[in-house]
Amino acid sequence: MAVTKGHGNPPWTRDETILALELYFKAEGSMPGPRDPRVVALSEELRNLPVHPPGIRQASFRNPEGVAFKLQNLRQVATGRGLANVSAVDREVWASFGQTPDVVTRLAALIRSESATAQPPGASDDEEEEFAEGRLLTLVHKRREREKGLRPLLLRARRKSNGSLTCDACGDGPKTADDLLSDAGFEAHHTIPLQQAGPQGTATRVGNLALLCATCHRLLHRAMQVRKTWLSIEDFKTVLAGREAVTASSDRT
Repeated sequence: MAVTKGHGNPPWTRDETILALELYFKAEGSMPGPRDPRVVALSEELRNLPVHPPGIRQASFRNPEGVAFKLQNLRQVATGRGLANVSAVDREVWASFGQTPDVVTRLAALIRSESATAQPPGASDDEEEEFAEGRLLTLVHKRREREKGLRPLLLRARRKSNGSLTCDACGDGPKTADDLLSDAGFEAHHTIPLQQAGPQGTATRVGNLALLCATCHRLLHRAMQVRKTWLSIEDFKTVLAGREAVTASSDRT
């Protein structure tokens, strides 16, 4: 197989690897080469995916040869055959989704939908929070949580049903008795896993939201980023209770 001549290009992201994994599953064990129309189409798609800062791509960025190599990398992770120079992202994406082709298909469709309007990160941006499903779908999750008017609606619903505000994870109430300040410590968390999310524009419902204190919300997002897997509120309560350590996915057996 021809060399990729990809030296100097940015590493593959989760978004890109999920799209490659979709093609790997579609290939059903036969590894398409760089001239295969499916590989050529994926190469073009990856070259337009808004997941890298502008100006850091070489002319060889995600060329068909590189895409064909990536399929071989995924084959090695899956079967032990193929190119052995696999990345941590290859292994982590396979660990998360290698046994669920249907989930990969849904994620790939959502990534394509989001990529139509998403902007690439700036070259000087700090490393962003990223869940197992990749940067673009993590942005979808965070955008839905911050949808205008959603948090006040959740706060009103909780006050009406419970009479007061408490964190769904740790159970703590407001940090102050001042009614003008007490709301500020609570945030809305979307409880629907990204792989189950509907298409962009689907209305978010209060019933799909958890009310978390700001600390628990940040900790939950961090735990999902570190573990590279979705955590329900009940999963996160176990972590808070100290019954399960939060370790990176590559450290878990």
